[in-house]
Amino acid sequence: MSNIETKAGPGWLGAERRRLLIQEYGIFLAFLILVVILAFSNEYFLTAGNISNVLLQTSINGILAIGMTFVILTRGIDLSVGSVVALAGMVSASFVTTSATAGVAGGPYPVILALAIGILVGVASGAIVGLIVSRFSVPAFVATLGMLSAARGMTLIYGGGKPVPGLVPAFRWIGTGNVFGIPMPVVILAAVFALSWWVLTRTRFGRYIYAVGGNPHAAKTSGIDVGRIRFLVYVISGALSGLAGMILSARTGSALPQAGIAYELDAIAAVVIGGTSLSGGVGRVTGTLIGALIIGVMNNGLDLLGMQSYYQQILKGALIVGAVMLDQKRNHGG
Repeated sequence: MSNIETKAGPGWLGAERRRLLIQEYGIFLAFLILVVILAFSNEYFLTAGNISNVLLQTSINGILAIGMTFVILTRGIDLSVGSVVALAGMVSASFVTTSATAGVAGGPYPVILALAIGILVGVASGAIVGLIVSRFSVPAFVATLGMLSAARGMTLIYGGGKPVPGLVPAFRWIGTGNVFGIPMPVVILAAVFALSWWVLTRTRFGRYIYAVGGNPHAAKTSGIDVGRIRFLVYVISGALSGLAGMILSARTGSALPQAGIAYELDAIAAVVIGGTSLSGGVGRVTGTLIGALIIGVMNNGLDLLGMQSYYQQILKGALIVGAVMLDQKRNHGG
């Protein structure tokens, strides 16, 4: 047997198979290890009430992270999601508040109208960013950084820098209600995940997203409208940010002008930890969901262990850097 045959023998194939398995399922293994460690560290961690609390806390970041996945798959980034959360929550809440000083004249309006307006605010914000990125070739970092500041300013102007309290019970239900004992935000997250998974894995649009992220020049040569795909992923991210903003307002019972600050960081962290490459074209929405759960479980478990939030931020930062380093090694062989 030659040296080449020896190197490519069963042992080499076994090592390669293990590497591929780790690459494919490593994020799930990491999540299970984290759960096991925290379960042995604190007796309350695996209680039904705490599990429900973790899922509830993860829901908003999970929705934002799924939208961020669409953007990052095309080699983009969206730093504006936190500000859009605040703006959409503020505008939609003003249509369903019982407070005469905070509501829109003539309110409260039907809840369905408030929900539609909240989504439209997110869509409009995403469309503006998408147009700037796709039509004028402005780097996504710059365009979304500008929207981050602009949307926060619009939130403060619209609400006069004050919260919008007294939301009607029907609106609050999307943040505090439940379906068969499952919190409504978790149900919404599951629906968003299922739809996004279907779009990315079973539709032509999903294949185009991966193609644009993998090689935009080749995608354009093959007839894909690259600008349109880039525009639409920011619209999706904006729409999901609007949805998350309304859920947040419904959960807290009022829309706060300072809501959503730094939410974009947790969303990006969930996507990167979940295995989506910042270089584009590689990633799964399933990994993003697990990444969001890892952040939620970590925050909850460390709270139960009495660790200060400052240390949690350091650990989260280390996780992000580690995930990016692994991505670089996997994709560039460094």
